[in-house]
Amino acid sequence: MDTLSGMRLFAKVVETGGFSAAARQVGLNASSVSRQVGRLEDELGTRLLNRSTRHTGLTEAGRLYYERASRIVADVDEANAAVAELAEAPRGTLRLNVPVVFGRRYVAPYMREFLETHPGVHVELNVTDHYVDLIEEGADLAIRIGGPSQSSYIVRKLATIDRVLCASPEYFARHGRPRRPEDLARHNCIVYRLQPGEVVWELIGDDGTFAVPVSGNFASNNAVAIAAAMTAGIGIALLPVWIVGREIQQGRAGIVLGDYRAHPTDLADEVYAVFPHARNLSAKVRACVDFLARKFRDEPDFAVGVSLPDAGEPS
Repeated sequence: MDTLSGMRLFAKVVETGGFSAAARQVGLNASSVSRQVGRLEDELGTRLLNRSTRHTGLTEAGRLYYERASRIVADVDEANAAVAELAEAPRGTLRLNVPVVFGRRYVAPYMREFLETHPGVHVELNVTDHYVDLIEEGADLAIRIGGPSQSSYIVRKLATIDRVLCASPEYFARHGRPRRPEDLARHNCIVYRLQPGEVVWELIGDDGTFAVPVSGNFASNNAVAIAAAMTAGIGIALLPVWIVGREIQQGRAGIVLGDYRAHPTDLADEVYAVFPHARNLSAKVRACVDFLARKFRDEPDFAVGVSLPDAGEPS
């Protein structure tokens, strides 16, 4: 028997006036309650109750112990109730980690609606492109682009992000547009480069899969920089629609070879919610994950390339 259980039974005996009354309230028989209180007395090395056939009374030590024990039991009950309340309704501080550009575009703007829907929640948004150990940093939740990197975490896919081939209207006007995947080899292509070597774009269409070596006079290790160079008219880029969807919808860029899809990669094709534990998941985390899943499902930018036609095609 743990000490807290003994305290609870002892306090119940005092408050109800006897072992039988206490036993009825807790669903045990009187002899069991008496034995457990006796074990508590043995553990403490002192008698807490004077027992007789008609009366149960507190000793001096029992009176002192009851005052302290009843407060402890009440504090524990209050703490349990507070945690249960957090589990039932979204409350408390939600520490959320997001990538820099994605977080600014597709998480931070939604936070007003989320907070108005869940007024008991406060959000601390950590915007960083560095990997964050959620447990070490004390974070509740992270939004990540690409495949999850640690199997010990729990992940939920929030959206699938297509990548599209795109260029500015100015580039199309000056250089024309590729009609087939192999035509890309003759165009100025803006490549994502992390290390030296040949860059190959793999495209999948109804007529097969194509691996096209591409090159150009501008490369970068940053997708946002590539998008900026593309809209400036430097060349054709292969980019996830969360980076370039707005530019396409605003007419500052157009899709080319829209009948082909980029071969899936773990670099940019999935958006995941990542959290440390699934068991007893807090209501605030569950509410945020569900909220963002709904928002991403209806996000117009994420549908670019699926819902829009080949934007470079002359009418």
